[in-house]
Amino acid sequence: MDDTLLAGQDRDKSRIVELVSQLNAASEAYYGGRDEIMSNYEWDTKYDELSALEAKTGYILPESPTQNVSFSEEESSVDGQKEAHEFPALSLAKTKSVEDLQKWADNRPIWISWKLDGLTLVLTYDNGSLTKILTRGNGTIGTNITYMKDALAGFPLHLSYKGHLVVRGEATISYTDFERINDSLDDDEEKYANPRNLASGTLALDAKHLDKVRSRSLTFNAFTLVYLEKQLSSWGERMDFLQREGFTTVEHELTDAEALPEVIDRWTQKVEHGEMDIPVDGLVITYDDTQYASSGSVTGHHATRGGLAFKWQDTSAISLLDHIEWSCAASVITPVAVFDPVQLEGTTVSRASLCNLSELERLGLGENRKTVLEVIKANKIIPKVIAVKSREGTYSIPTVCPVCDAPTSVTVSMSGTKTLRCTNPICPAKNLKKFERFVSRSALDIDGISSETLKDFINEHFITEFADIFHLSEHADRIKAMEGYGEKSCENLLAAVEKSRQAVPARVIMAMSIPLIGMDAAQRIIRFLGWEGFLQRLENSQGFDDIPGIGAERSGSILSWYADEKNREMFLRVLEELQIENTPPEAPSGGTCQGLTFVITGDVHTFRNRDAFKAYVEQQGGKVAGSVSGKTSFLVNNDASSASSKNRKAQELNIPILTEDEFISRFGS
Repeated sequence: MDDTLLAGQDRDKSRIVELVSQLNAASEAYYGGRDEIMSNYEWDTKYDELSALEAKTGYILPESPTQNVSFSEEESSVDGQKEAHEFPALSLAKTKSVEDLQKWADNRPIWISWKLDGLTLVLTYDNGSLTKILTRGNGTIGTNITYMKDALAGFPLHLSYKGHLVVRGEATISYTDFERINDSLDDDEEKYANPRNLASGTLALDAKHLDKVRSRSLTFNAFTLVYLEKQLSSWGERMDFLQREGFTTVEHELTDAEALPEVIDRWTQKVEHGEMDIPVDGLVITYDDTQYASSGSVTGHHATRGGLAFKWQDTSAISLLDHIEWSCAASVITPVAVFDPVQLEGTTVSRASLCNLSELERLGLGENRKTVLEVIKANKIIPKVIAVKSREGTYSIPTVCPVCDAPTSVTVSMSGTKTLRCTNPICPAKNLKKFERFVSRSALDIDGISSETLKDFINEHFITEFADIFHLSEHADRIKAMEGYGEKSCENLLAAVEKSRQAVPARVIMAMSIPLIGMDAAQRIIRFLGWEGFLQRLENSQGFDDIPGIGAERSGSILSWYADEKNREMFLRVLEELQIENTPPEAPSGGTCQGLTFVITGDVHTFRNRDAFKAYVEQQGGKVAGSVSGKTSFLVNNDASSASSKNRKAQELNIPILTEDEFISRFGS
């Protein structure tokens, strides 16, 4: 054989080994809930190159990602047992060609739906009850996380259907919840890279941390009914069945091959126009005829008729770096690349977050105006620098915080991520969560001031404390000139600020971020004392523990907060900006639950959830306790015959046990 040909084959094989190693390392980081070491764009490009080389040479490594379903490495630490899937969770073949989709669809009715960017779960039901939740794992063996059933959303615990049922879906976290959760992390906690990264870390939590799982609003989106004992041969009818049973299902639309280009364009525009709060990384087409779909063969780890995934053809643009901007929020100082404007996915892009110092090092940015960047919009939404095409010199890391001028420090997380932080414990940027609460709907409800707006205004030194929000008009000219604002949006924002000056007392208390005091506690205080009574007790250092539902801990928290001179002066400056309703205390009134103490356990079916049930009892003058004791008036349990500890305790103490319907009959207003 020709030496040149042999050398070429050796190069191809060497490149295959290199690509397999790089792709598997990136997948391990991605599925393990750690920082990404490669963008989706880069991964897809390398995967396509690997597929082409394997087809050309016939040289395929057993560990190649083309031969294996991605396995979630974090599952080794999940508090659950490994179990085989009843039906293998195969992956979908992928294409970036609409013509390939049309050819695959043939002349059959097909459904289009989102390819959600989360983690696949498989749910099993028997006799009308959820019996098992498995992670996808490697497609053959998953991890049993049934212990999370009460902490996840999007599926019912009980069905009206009593047969054997298996349903597969994607567990996702919305962009809104992702931002909320990242912002809620303590200063020394590492931020999550994206919603999928957060979802992965959440499903790795053990049974001791279900409250944390619940707080992250992880939602199951059913995308296929795998098995049903009764005959339903239409995929659409199966999804309708799941919706009737109470599942959240992935959005879907019936179409055909001829209409596919128009439908795909219309769905793609939803992503490009920012209409999707759930992370998606493509589309999926599925045959409506499930019997035909199941008749295909299995090639590698794909079922040939099980569905076909469509991934968008990412477009990149080349631009010149203008400068690196350093933005501080919650003590983390994030580098942002500001570059010459480019057109991407129908919009003008000129900024992209660089996440942290590790990403700066990975990209190897150079000096301003001497660095050429390649930029994409990841999943058609988030601007991202994927490569540096050329550079001279290097970047410099700021030694002082851009908000308060305090010294900065570099911290390294357990995963090795380098982050720049402000060392000032009272830097205004560290109070972002408090500012968000101040302007939120449940507090002063200042429309138009988002978390990103607050970050911008803090970094521009417009806001250092709550009262500064009412003086944003002094910076109107500068706000109008800022990217993304303009004259109209500035006018609307300032009008919302002025409107918020007319304030409701409970909302003002809520806005102050007093530890342990939320809206429920604030409303209790105002109902009991009125606004003037609340202010008088603050000035006199008189406690609030005589108010029903407040108690000694919350009372002490309020007094400690007001005793701090900085808090007190800040509060008084806010009061100077507001016109607050002089709400008097409410006259005491009875209710159907007046003087009674209830313990509520188990599932509820009339009230939205147990929190809503509790709120009703308290509204009617009653109390809700967490455990059964001699002070309990009634235990509410829809399974009155169960052998639970609360039922046994109630029976020992001769405490009546009511079903939810019996409670409503006796105590409904």
